[in-house]
Amino acid sequence: MVSNPNSSRIYAKPILLFQPPHTQQVNAIERLWEEIKRHLVWESFATLDDLRQFIWKRLQKLNTSTVASITGWNFILDALFESNFS
Repeated sequence: MVSNPNSSRIYAKPILLFQPPHTQQVNAIERLWEEIKRHLVWESFATLDDLRQFIWKRLQKLNTSTVASITGWNFILDALFESNFS
């Protein structure tokens, strides 16, 4: 991933980690959505806007370490270490 395409820094050996097709179990956003849905189990909303507000509030409560723990995967780190990534 390149955050600034105009950057003069180019990495010689990109590491590609392929995700198998149709594997929602390894899709980070699915795990984050699962966390949000966990709080929706017994909720009932009068309007769609009420639901949106509830989800927005849940998202605002998440901090960086919480998101990292939900979406982090050891297999990614393992793959990077195996490739001698530095």
